[in-house]
Order: sequence, then C-alpha cells, then structure tokens
Amino acid sequence: MTALKQFSLEGKVTIITGASRGIGRATALAFAQAGSDIILTSRKVEDLEKVAAGIRAEGRRALVISAHLGRMEDVKKVADTARAAFGRIDILVNNAGTSPVFASFLESEERLWDTVMGLNLKGLYFLSQAVARIMKEQGHGCIINVASIDGFLPEMDNGIYAVSKAGVIMAGKVMARELAPYNIRVNTLAPGFVHTRLLNSSFEVRPGREEECRRSVPMARIGEPADMVGTLIYLASNASQYMTGHTVIVDGGLLYV
Repeated sequence: MTALKQFSLEGKVTIITGASRGIGRATALAFAQAGSDIILTSRKVEDLEKVAAGIRAEGRRALVISAHLGRMEDVKKVADTARAAFGRIDILVNNAGTSPVFASFLESEERLWDTVMGLNLKGLYFLSQAVARIMKEQGHGCIINVASIDGFLPEMDNGIYAVSKAGVIMAGKVMARELAPYNIRVNTLAPGFVHTRLLNSSFEVRPGREEECRRSVPMARIGEPADMVGTLIYLASNASQYMTGHTVIVDGGLLYV
C-alpha cells in the first residue's frame, strides 16, 4: 500500500452524528470524497438531505436518519437502521454536541445539565456502545469522538459544556482500553475555536468575544470546519492503524504555544 492510499476510506461505511452543519457536514463530504458511504444523523431531516445530496454527487451512498441522541430509543434506532441498510459499520464519528446558553457555576440549573450531558456525553457513550457491539462481531472498527479544548481549559460561564467535553475525552480512553482486544480503535479530536453555529451564536450574544478569541490564538485566526477534516480522515483511516486512546488537539496553537 502506498503512503497516500493509507488515507483512503474506499468501501467504508461511516456514521456521522450532528452531520447537518459545521464540522459534521464538512466531515461527511470529505469522507465521501475519500471513498466512504455515509449515514447522517441529526434532528432536522431537511438539513441532512442537503448534505446527502452532496455525498451522492461524489458517487457515494448516503442514508439520512432523524435522531435525538439524548434519547435511548433513538440511539438504538441509529445503530439498527445503519446495520440493516449497509450490513456493517466501519467508522463512527461522534460529532453531535450542544451548549444552549451561557451560565455561571452558581447560576446553572439541572435542566441545562441534563440537556448538555444527555447529548454530549450520554448519547455519545451509548451510541458508541451500540455500534461497538456491531464492530465486535465484524472484528474491526474505528470510533472518533469530537471533544473540545474546553475539556482541558474551561471558559467562563460555560462550565457544564466543559465538564461534558472532559468526560468525552475520558470516555474515549475507557473505550479504547476495553475495545482494543476486538480490533476497535478509539481516538478523540479536540478542536479549538472553529466557526460553527455553536461558536458563532456566542459571538452574537457577547460583543467583542470574537476578537478576544482571535487574539488568544497564536495563529491569529478562528478555525473553519475544513481545518478539522484532515485530522479526522487520518484518525479514520489505516494511516493511524496503530493509534488508539489518544486526543488530538487542533486549535491553532492556543493551548500549548
């Protein structure tokens, strides 16, 4: 196998959660270009169908599944529907996440905790479990969790989100250790500031935050979803076949420069 062919996803089947926009959308299109068929999930079918059209334009198959991954019945539906349609699942990208409002530690309410943890951590954990059971039967698989630099360095008034993403990082380590004997690799991507609806909405409610974020990044810019896909292809492909349990930080140098 040549060096470049190690990055191919030809013939693979991938589930991507939160696939209708942002990093999820960019990943779905890039994985299709790399050769994978794609199962797309989020709550809004209309937005997913637009992404599916782009995947089909690349000559790959696309399946849209409407799901709220904070609900266990929807978690099961995604895994079962994907398996029934494609016969196997090679890659799972757990990208779905939420942080609906800013709230300080002293002001945070149980409802906010349940909303954020239900999707960001509970949904990720149990969808990974359902898919890993299928991967175990196959004898192979790859799971990629999308965390955040907030899992290492919490920002003010976004503590529950930070706790959830720290949990995602640890969940990846737990999965990697327990699933390695079944030839299932698990790694995590921790993006920095990336132009997504989640981040951009925070700029709208906090004047000056965008410039503050930009100044904090050594590379002096906020990332785009496309900046994440190269790392995700690497983690999904044979190029990283001896790598599991790691968290790759892609943040323009914010944490460590």
